[in-house]
Amino acid sequence: MKVFRTLVAAIAVAAFTILAQTLLTMGASSAETVPQPAAPANIAIIDSSEFANEQTGITRVMNAMKALDTKFQPLRAEIRTMRERLSTMRADIQKKRLIQDARTTAQQTDEADRLDVQIKRKAEDAQSSYQRESTAALEPLQRDIANALNAYAQSKGINLVLDANRIPIIYAATSLDITKEFIADYNRTHPAGPATAPRPATPAATPRPTRP
Repeated sequence: MKVFRTLVAAIAVAAFTILAQTLLTMGASSAETVPQPAAPANIAIIDSSEFANEQTGITRVMNAMKALDTKFQPLRAEIRTMRERLSTMRADIQKKRLIQDARTTAQQTDEADRLDVQIKRKAEDAQSSYQRESTAALEPLQRDIANALNAYAQSKGINLVLDANRIPIIYAATSLDITKEFIADYNRTHPAGPATAPRPATPAATPRPTRP
């Protein structure tokens, strides 16, 4: 599943409303005004990379990732087999080049080169197809999670949510982290439906997940 984490990290929520409040101060014994400290904002931290955690993440995200993994598994296996075959061909050419005629070696080398080109094209098509399908599967989830997080923050009186997966945070008290609570709330209010068997990826439009 590591191959999908980079893709699944894109599910992070992108925009939140920032509320700043300015308080008017009152003078003590003269017309002079004395600045008063602003009331502390209700701020929370969330780590959107945890949405794709295999053990503790959002169930709908994990189901989408598993469905993609299952769908492209046969294609990954096919590319892996082709690479193993190419490796064997190259090794055989090296072994025999000193004991066979140059013409035979040249023919074998050409065949290996053609296979190498086929593998690269299939892998490129695979990558392109995988990106399209992952976007189609995860973008609706991204919007749904963003809406749910907005509603969750409002229900808790939170004025500002920072995503630690997008913004470097030097220090934050652990009490500000709402990641686990939000994931638990989302899983409870947005239960995952029964898993459906995805159609296998067609060899013609080979999607190369990053790991083959």
